[in-house]
Amino acid sequence: MRIVIQRVSRASVTIDGLVKSSIGKGYLILIGIGEDDTTEDADWMVKKVVGLRVFDDENGVMNRSIQEVGGDIIVVSQFTLMASYKKGNRPSWLKAAPHNVSIPLYEHFCEALSEAMGKRVGTGEFGSDMKVELLNDGPVTICMDTKNKE
Repeated sequence: MRIVIQRVSRASVTIDGLVKSSIGKGYLILIGIGEDDTTEDADWMVKKVVGLRVFDDENGVMNRSIQEVGGDIIVVSQFTLMASYKKGNRPSWLKAAPHNVSIPLYEHFCEALSEAMGKRVGTGEFGSDMKVELLNDGPVTICMDTKNKE
């Protein structure tokens, strides 16, 4: 499981001209789910996201978590994070999980994250053509992969 976390001042997801989710200060998270990912991977990732300290404290030091600053989160499925680019110039997504694996894991991740945050997490719509807008704050962008836990 791979995620890209972007600390944002604001973000939104629009589908067919309608805003599905929007937030102010918080995280826009892109998530790619691999064929061998599990709910344990999702749960590990949730703990890392909630505990990550990348918001400024009173001294301007990145020392506060998203919960400490009352931030919000949008999670967008992004199978292209699982791209393999070793051969040629056209990426392969063979390592991305099929829908019967990725949809339940995406939903589990979003539900577990909502529970950990104590509030609803915004989402995109799995498999839809989404327009994602964000104002990256910092910029702060962090990549995490459950295959690199140590």
